[in-house]
Amino acid sequence: MQSFRTELENPIVEKDIIDLEKKIRAFREGKIHDEKFRSLRLARGIYGQRQPGVQMVRIKLPFGKVTFKQILRIADISDEYASSNLHLTTRQDIQIHYVSLDRTPELWAKLAEDDITLREACGNTVRNITASPTAGIDPKEPFDVSPYAYGTFEYLLRNPVNQDMPRKFKIAFSSSDDDTAFAFAHDIGLIPKLKPNGERGFKVLLGGGLGAQPMLASLVEEFLPEDQLVPYIESVIRVFDRYGERNNRNKARLKYLVQKVGLEEVLRLAKVERIANKVKTYKINRDTIPQPNIPQPTGLEGIEPVDQFKYQQWLDTNVFAQKQEGYYGVYIKALKGDIPTAQARKLIAAIEHLVADELRITANQGLLLKYATKASLPALFNALTEVGLAAPGFDSVADVTTCPGTDTCNLGISNSMTFASVVEDLIYNEYADLIYNRDIKIKISGCMNSCGQHSMAHIGFHGSSLKAGARVLPSMQVMLGGGIVGDGVGRAGDRVIKIPSKRATDVLRTLLNDYKANSNENEIFHNYYDRQGKDYFYQMLKPLADLTTLTDDEFVDWGHVENYASAIGVGECAGVVIDLVATLLYESDEKMEWANASYEAGSWADAIYHAYSVLISSAKALLLDKGVNSSTHGGIIREFDNQYVTTGEMPLNGSFNDLVLQINQNEPSEAFATTYLAQAADFLATVKVKREPLLQS
Repeated sequence: MQSFRTELENPIVEKDIIDLEKKIRAFREGKIHDEKFRSLRLARGIYGQRQPGVQMVRIKLPFGKVTFKQILRIADISDEYASSNLHLTTRQDIQIHYVSLDRTPELWAKLAEDDITLREACGNTVRNITASPTAGIDPKEPFDVSPYAYGTFEYLLRNPVNQDMPRKFKIAFSSSDDDTAFAFAHDIGLIPKLKPNGERGFKVLLGGGLGAQPMLASLVEEFLPEDQLVPYIESVIRVFDRYGERNNRNKARLKYLVQKVGLEEVLRLAKVERIANKVKTYKINRDTIPQPNIPQPTGLEGIEPVDQFKYQQWLDTNVFAQKQEGYYGVYIKALKGDIPTAQARKLIAAIEHLVADELRITANQGLLLKYATKASLPALFNALTEVGLAAPGFDSVADVTTCPGTDTCNLGISNSMTFASVVEDLIYNEYADLIYNRDIKIKISGCMNSCGQHSMAHIGFHGSSLKAGARVLPSMQVMLGGGIVGDGVGRAGDRVIKIPSKRATDVLRTLLNDYKANSNENEIFHNYYDRQGKDYFYQMLKPLADLTTLTDDEFVDWGHVENYASAIGVGECAGVVIDLVATLLYESDEKMEWANASYEAGSWADAIYHAYSVLISSAKALLLDKGVNSSTHGGIIREFDNQYVTTGEMPLNGSFNDLVLQINQNEPSEAFATTYLAQAADFLATVKVKREPLLQS
């Protein structure tokens, strides 16, 4: 593997990249087990594709903010290392595909030159923190949540508390009570609130999530003061890290911990953890997000739209007045979330003199431009038309959200990308009036895991398969009635019926025709669905599920020519469980090094948490020697006492529980850090001595 040098100004980032290069080399040399290496690369945004030997690289962009320079840098990277395409995701990231593993450190170094990171974009970490794209310009917002989203991202990045959690953890900030960031569907969802005296705070929702079993978050705080935001989040993450399920990844999200022990117990445990937090109060710098450069375009007099009718459609569906008087936000609809790099460059060249130097990636895989003027709108429409990005109907029935499906994802069961294109064509050609309808959202996922957000769509589809005799055919599970209600309240869609994939367009026609014919005047889709009831829709769609009338074409998935074969790879969305004893002890040594480095830097809380991880990893290693594989940190602590301490096999000065849980009974001071690190080092040394005879036998 070719080495590289980076001139990055940030030594922490440089260390990250050099460490990745070393880990890849060690993996190639067989010094790191495959399972361990997988978790290492996932935490650095590198995800194995469906295609063998290549990677998807996820680029982490907090709350979807990206400058013109950064988007051009990412386009250059995609041309040099990937497939010359930018894929916009529902978590406001950008993904590039078909990247060689050995080139990822070099790729990361080049991105870092423009302050772009891959760190914690995948794996068992706090994923990209999302926010309403309109944050900062939303006429309905009490205040701009962008600095709070960024401050939370900055605090948690590389924080020991979220480096190896049971599974991924998602946080979202909505800009207003409209809840356009879907607070109700997140581990922690936040909605800004302003008291009459001007005090800022957040409504807090906890324990939501999509996936195969969507659950809606619970309201836990009506008003959390802004300085308590970060400490509150850290306390919850600490609880999840200690008590979350680690063996069964299907039950490893925070929502399942809430389901298992109860919401009140999770909140009680979070209060206990507060003493160990790095900070007890955390002031967010409200000025951390600089105002973008706003151009003053000239020479716009007399410019007319190239198509007056389409211009008016575009104005009506893609343009809105900002809270800043005289300025307009402009949405760009990106089919399937894909923007080829050549198109991205043309876009920036066409708009850079007309709008502010900042793009926001939207949760429905589009882009938001800011600070257009009324005089510049015709020129902007013409420019977007020229580059093929002036399609009307943003966030309407015609704006379909989709995940990559079987195009690149290991977990994909059916092709969602081609189907999304077919659906959008159907809407534009057969239901053109629905480009003005923002009440109904259509979302598609290639499997049940809801990366395309199908479970919170008014009309959702997810990939599946059906058996017809000895043959298997691609199918779609139809879900209805999901979506936003507002102010933290949401709805998860009902599973109504499963149908062959090629009939999904007929499902859509049937639903839209019935809605037009049988909804009451001005009745929104949610009310129409509730009034008619789930069985009404099941009976309506049942003829489309009849497998006795199948044709040969229905055994071929969208976008394919060969007969369908259900083939699912090993999913990497949230890492894997590492159960190898040697790997755990290697991990303990590494974490002890991190603990000592943090201690030397005076970062007492970080040093303490790394030491805590040393104790847990070392204890788990010995438990595995006895065939005991506990699924939580709490279980490891309990079982170590049962198997080693109370039996006298490994006597301690007190219980292992007392040793480990000093962490949530002491302030993170230098004195406690000194004691705790020494105890962790002694314990690790004892574990190694204890295990040595097993290695000799």
